Amino acid sequence: MEKQTFLRGAFILMIAGMVTKILGVANRIVLARIIGEEGMGLYMMAYPTLLFTVALTQLGLPTAISKMVAEAQAVDDRRKIKRVLTVSLAVVGALSVLFTTALMIGAPLVSKILFTDERTVYPLLAIAPVIPIVGVASVVRGYFQGMQNMTPYAWSMVIEQIVRITLVAWFSTALLPYGIEYAAAGAMISGIIGELISLLFMLGVFKARKKIRIRKQFWRYLGKGKTTFYQLMNIALPTTASRLIGSFSYFLEPIVVAQSLAFAGLSAAAATKQYGELAGLAIPLLTLPSFITHSLYVSLVPTVSEAAANKRTDVIHYRVNQALKIAMIAGGLSIVISYVYAEPLMTLLYHSPKSAVYVLAMAPFFILFYFQSPLAAVLQALDLAKAAMLNSLIGAVVKILTIFALASRPELGIMGAALGYAINVVLVTLLNLASVVKSIGFRLVVWDYVKGAAAMLATGAFGLYGSKHWFTAWKLLPRTALLIAATAGFYLILIIAVRLVTKKEFEHFPVIGKWIA
Repeated sequence: MEKQTFLRGAFILMIAGMVTKILGVANRIVLARIIGEEGMGLYMMAYPTLLFTVALTQLGLPTAISKMVAEAQAVDDRRKIKRVLTVSLAVVGALSVLFTTALMIGAPLVSKILFTDERTVYPLLAIAPVIPIVGVASVVRGYFQGMQNMTPYAWSMVIEQIVRITLVAWFSTALLPYGIEYAAAGAMISGIIGELISLLFMLGVFKARKKIRIRKQFWRYLGKGKTTFYQLMNIALPTTASRLIGSFSYFLEPIVVAQSLAFAGLSAAAATKQYGELAGLAIPLLTLPSFITHSLYVSLVPTVSEAAANKRTDVIHYRVNQALKIAMIAGGLSIVISYVYAEPLMTLLYHSPKSAVYVLAMAPFFILFYFQSPLAAVLQALDLAKAAMLNSLIGAVVKILTIFALASRPELGIMGAALGYAINVVLVTLLNLASVVKSIGFRLVVWDYVKGAAAMLATGAFGLYGSKHWFTAWKLLPRTALLIAATAGFYLILIIAVRLVTKKEFEHFPVIGKWIA
């Protein structure tokens, strides 16, 4: 099986992530136009349940499998790889039966009691078939990541979205005459079929390229997999706990913000509106290229795990610095554009220019958001998943307490909540960095960050000057698009000029490498 370099694997996932995000936005637009606001409400009520169920079914196994397969591959231990896969399949099989049954039985009660709209039962029931699909897919995905071949996973993401967007219009339109609840369920079904086709694609690639036979002596390997099971759970459970901590803090946020703003003297309607502007408009803009950090996370876990298995601390240091540099470059461009063009972007995207004030307040801090995933990946790869979980818990507690303390003050109001988000980003990133430094004596290449900061400041000045003096007679959309393109081009020229990206690193990407050769 083809083994890809860290940079090439990350690059492949970034491209797939960008395409997937674009298709996902198109899918939402198509669905919203067919089923309307009420139908989208039913769909979005059920969607968090889908995410929660998927998280529980996967149980953090993709990360755990990726790490253990990479370690076994480093010493050419195929038996261990087979044990990892057999035990993982048994775990997701048992969880799939448990959660599918629970969802089928509990959907009517959940829709009536928690959602207070019994029509959500149909989208909830439509989720059930996806549980075993995502369970098996998580195992296959973890295997490919551990073998450091990101191409099958990247293609599977794109295929899933293409199938979803192809079918969502047909299913929703066909079921709409029976009621919007059936149309919302049809949207869920299109997603399930997309997941199934994506899984079949990965299984086909796995069968064609595998070097081990899973079905041969499956039960014997499973019977001897007790140690492997504990090793998997030692990584998977803290990973899942970190995600559940994040999910629970997201659940508490609107409650705490609403109560805090009430103390500050705002009405419920005003509090809801301001929270929607902050959490629904400003933060998604600041974290828009999150697919980049996800790609770095996925690629870094097996790379660092393999280096740790071979006791190559020098390689770990090099790869971590490389990943953080990519995060800084990508995050720097995103933050500069968000800051400089906050008002036109919020106007064009959401017709909400007033929301730009939150972007301006948080943008300088959110550059650290892009370092969180690479640092968390290193902790996962070094068997420090518990440290990552503890850091997430501390950050979540501090965020909730800070939001309550600041947003309840009349002179701050919702801006206090914005500061709470910013403090959380800074705190969790610094805690993860401290954990990595403590575990491997890691040192940042400070000069890279000096050059990166200089490039960001120069680009910001360039963008601010252009926004005040160039194309002032143009309409907002073409003017903003052209200014952003010019700013991005200026930034890329700068990072190449100061050698933040070298020719050697470009050579990992075939098309670009040939172009600059």
